[in-house]
Amino acid sequence: MVKRLIEDSLQGDKKDGFKLNPVSEYDDYGFKTIPDYEVEDVKLLAKIQALEIRSNNLRNNEMEDKPLRTRWANYLASRPLDQLAPSPELKGLIRCGIPVEYREQVWRWIVRTRMQVYRKRNPNRYQELRKHCEVSEHPASWQIRLDLHRTLTSNKHFSSPTSDAVQKLQRILLDFSWQNPTIGYCQGLNRLAAIALLVLKDEEDAFWCLVAVVEIIMPQDYYSKTLTASQADQRVFRDFLAEKMPRLMAHFKEHSIDHSLITFNWFLVVFVESLVSDILLRVWDAFLYEGTKVIFRYALALFKYNEEDILKIHDNLEIYQYLSFFTRTISDGSC
Repeated sequence: MVKRLIEDSLQGDKKDGFKLNPVSEYDDYGFKTIPDYEVEDVKLLAKIQALEIRSNNLRNNEMEDKPLRTRWANYLASRPLDQLAPSPELKGLIRCGIPVEYREQVWRWIVRTRMQVYRKRNPNRYQELRKHCEVSEHPASWQIRLDLHRTLTSNKHFSSPTSDAVQKLQRILLDFSWQNPTIGYCQGLNRLAAIALLVLKDEEDAFWCLVAVVEIIMPQDYYSKTLTASQADQRVFRDFLAEKMPRLMAHFKEHSIDHSLITFNWFLVVFVESLVSDILLRVWDAFLYEGTKVIFRYALALFKYNEEDILKIHDNLEIYQYLSFFTRTISDGSC
């Protein structure tokens, strides 16, 4: 029945002569717009999701993106991108999402603002790290090389081990391992650096974005070997869930569900590979500007968005399966 409805919908578009904006295979940042799934039922879900994306694209272009772009254009008209200043108006704009044409420059300004004091004291730090990597191999080099080929596998820029993006990513992670020897390398840093590289494009800017996330935005010991602060955040998040969604927490308790098995990774990599790219980048817009509170807010919002559906599932295994997947089915990231 669902297959027939999809076909009817597609045929209806043709009969009515109404042309939807086509869903290209990849978005502006190289992510697949329709993910690859092996299970047949999930492939069907991907087709449904593609229709939702097309519908959202139309609505966003007409109702949301144009006004938002106009607001950004008006805001930046008298403010060069390299001379922005924190303000309630800017925060409101960023929370609604930074248009693609401005995102690279705004991220660069945010990162440089956060790293301004450090970089003034160490103006040639990146070049020094590059030279150090050329003469000394870090103990984490093997793990970094191993993780390169597990990074954003659905993104065309990282699909080939010899791609320019993969080579840049390797250098960024190696440089960071010497920049922060206490951490060296932690699984997950590859995803953080990859997102920074996709948006900022420049290798050194992406490196400083990674440093800003790990050393300034996130609490100390978030990526240490013990992951102390990461585990602490899960306890805090559990308390928030209990306060904001007591029915959901009671449901989890009844079925012996440890939500941190899912949410721990959300927090560690700031939702990379858990959300469709459009929503993911909006989360990152706010996260870079406002900090870790954004992760808590979006994590709560994701559970609230699907709370009723979760409450209908009464099998332990099915709940875990649903929790591991449901975030990628949300395609409407409107403000």
